[in-house]
Amino acid sequence: MNLRRSTPQHVVVLAIPPVIGFDLTIPVQVLPSGRDSDGERLYQVSVVTPTDEPAMTTHGYAIAPSAPVEALRTAETVIIPGTRNPAIRQAGRLDGPTAAALALVPADARRMSICTGAFAMAAAGWLDGRTVTTHWQAADDLARLHPGVTVDPDALFIDDGDILSSAGLAAGIDLCLHVLRRDHGAAVANRAARYLVVPAWRDGGQSQFIEAPLPDVTRGGTAGVRAWLLERLDRPVSLAEMAAHGSMSVRTFTRRFRDETGQTPGEWLTRQRLSRAAELLEATDLTIDRVAEEAGLGSAASLRQHFKITYGLSPLAYRKAFAGEPVRN
Repeated sequence: MNLRRSTPQHVVVLAIPPVIGFDLTIPVQVLPSGRDSDGERLYQVSVVTPTDEPAMTTHGYAIAPSAPVEALRTAETVIIPGTRNPAIRQAGRLDGPTAAALALVPADARRMSICTGAFAMAAAGWLDGRTVTTHWQAADDLARLHPGVTVDPDALFIDDGDILSSAGLAAGIDLCLHVLRRDHGAAVANRAARYLVVPAWRDGGQSQFIEAPLPDVTRGGTAGVRAWLLERLDRPVSLAEMAAHGSMSVRTFTRRFRDETGQTPGEWLTRQRLSRAAELLEATDLTIDRVAEEAGLGSAASLRQHFKITYGLSPLAYRKAFAGEPVRN
């Protein structure tokens, strides 16, 4: 989450013809609606095409790029809207101009897809071993063309850190609002949503803002335990209980957990509880003591200590920065 930033984040939207026009307009409208408390834009959004020529849409009109394709070289976030490009959608491969364009993307750039833009990210090899979503009508095709990608057809959007994807069409709005919230807090996202006259999130609430998809419990290992823990973050749980739930010895469970997540069970659980506490501070007016209890962090003193280490802020300062600010249109 970007607490302070002196310059707008550089976002580049790559329109691959024939592009889904509605998808393309979503990040161009939503992200610039995100402004700081002084009214300054938080994102600089450019639209590029693989050939620098106007991109034909699926409904017969063309959209001119606002920047050359070389803008991808300095992109901090790259967004690919839906496309009906036949090579990408039917053969699962990139055409020459699109492959050349995507090769310009910096290795550390955040990568996002809206709707069937996920097909382009998969064809580029960006999604191997990841879980993503796309339009429900296209989910089976994406899974068939790219067996190394796990496709969740039910998710509204999925945030997997540096890879984010949304379901079809209007779900791109939900994803972009989530990015505003993730980068700059609930207040910025809520102001943008009010300006756009859309809900800040769909019915179902905070479950849409989990920062990683629920683990795939069908793959064994510790995934089932992690899913179980996410449902009871407010409850104390011992390492022995975690291991028992996974039907393993403590030693085996601890080794497998670290192999799969890169963290110890305790480190991972603390991080999930901190994320939950941050959500409660942004979205509710619960007292600090109550937030600590609901997030499973015990006491207000423990919450303050963890927040200072992780965010460099006290819980109250975090709440002041990211929650409850008045709307400015």
